[in-house]
Amino acid sequence: MTAGWLRTGGKADFGTFTQPPNDVRAQMKRLGLEPEVLEREGRLIITDWYTATLGQKSNEKESHESLKISDLSIHFAQTLFRGEPEPDMITTADDESTFARFNDEKTWMELELTRVIPGVKRRRITSLFPVMNGVHSEWVYKRWEGVSDVIIDFKVDACGDEVRNLMRIRLMRNVHFDSQWHALKISKNFEVTLEK
Repeated sequence: MTAGWLRTGGKADFGTFTQPPNDVRAQMKRLGLEPEVLEREGRLIITDWYTATLGQKSNEKESHESLKISDLSIHFAQTLFRGEPEPDMITTADDESTFARFNDEKTWMELELTRVIPGVKRRRITSLFPVMNGVHSEWVYKRWEGVSDVIIDFKVDACGDEVRNLMRIRLMRNVHFDSQWHALKISKNFEVTLEK
């Protein structure tokens, strides 16, 4: 999604929780992008959360030393509420569920509901919040559903020897949408498209 957004001329901030930033850059290169050039131009930000999960200090330009909400609350309030509108910006990550390793659910959701979501809405930023199914309490999923404009589900379906990657739109506010499961095709360079 981030690569597609960048190809259309948009800007992106990709937070990496589950892999080193250079792995993300390598994946973008396989998709035909030049991440280092995009970073120099200010069109791509790769935010390193991964190194903090290892208890180490990052060498990346954009990073956080802690995933504890008490350390992040002021940062998000300052960066998201003080910036100018950026309707051409998309923010996403590989797995926001990582916050659950370092925080209780209520504290994490309070940050999202009082800082992150109002901040990105005020600045008109498109934000995707990927969370893993089955990791959190039902309360967390209901809170996300209550504040999200769109919910997209992804799953792997193993049927016999065949494994299929599927996606569907479960919720889209104020718009008619197709809620059926659709198969995804993953090409050799890892670009993902809908199967025809």
